[in-house]
Amino acid sequence: MNGLTASIGDTADPETDEILFDGCLIEPPAEKCYIMLNKPRGYVTTLSDEAGRPSVLDLLEGVPQRVYPVGRLDMHSEGLLLLTNDGELANHLMHPSHEVYKEYLVKLTPDKEGLPSPEIPLSGEIELEGERLLPARCRLLAKTENGYVMTIAIRQGKNRQIRRMCAKCGYTVNSLKRVAEGDVKLSDLPTGTWRFLTKDEIEYLRSL
Repeated sequence: MNGLTASIGDTADPETDEILFDGCLIEPPAEKCYIMLNKPRGYVTTLSDEAGRPSVLDLLEGVPQRVYPVGRLDMHSEGLLLLTNDGELANHLMHPSHEVYKEYLVKLTPDKEGLPSPEIPLSGEIELEGERLLPARCRLLAKTENGYVMTIAIRQGKNRQIRRMCAKCGYTVNSLKRVAEGDVKLSDLPTGTWRFLTKDEIEYLRSL
C-alpha cells in the first residue's frame, strides 16, 4: 500500500491510497449508476454492431459511469430503456421470473377488412411457436382513418413479442414505443435524451 507492505490491522482509503495485490492495482468499485433513456428508432441496444449501426451508448454523453442496457428494445422501436452498471439488479430485472408489466404505445393497421377491434384478440390467448403467452393488458385509445392507437402491456420479453402478437392476430405494427416498466414511467423525457433514475424509482426496481 503506497509502496509499503500492508500489515494486519492497517486501514486504507481506496479513493486516495494506492493498493496493489501481486503487483496489480486494486481500483475502488465504480459508483452505481441508474439511467433512463428515451431511445429513438434506428438505434440498437447491443454494445457493438457488426453492421455499424448506431448504438444507444452513443446517446449517453455526460453519463459518469459505463452502463449497460437492461433487456432489449429492437432497432425499429423507441421509448423507455433502462441502463445501469449494477449487474445484480440488471440480472434480476432480466430474469424470466421477473414478470412486471411493460407498457407500449402502439399504432397498428389491420391486414384485411373485417377484423375485430384489436384489443379483443390481443388480450386473449395467443400462442407463438407452440408456447402460450401470458395474457396482455390492452386498451384502445383511438380509431384512426388507417388503423388504431392503443396501449399493450406484457409481462414477458420474447423477441419482438408485440409485433409477432399483432401479426398473429392480423395486424401490422407501424410504430411501437415503450412508455412504462411497472411504475417507472417515460413521461415527457425527450426522444434521444437520458436522465438519472430517482431514489424512489431505484428502490421500486429493487423491491420487485
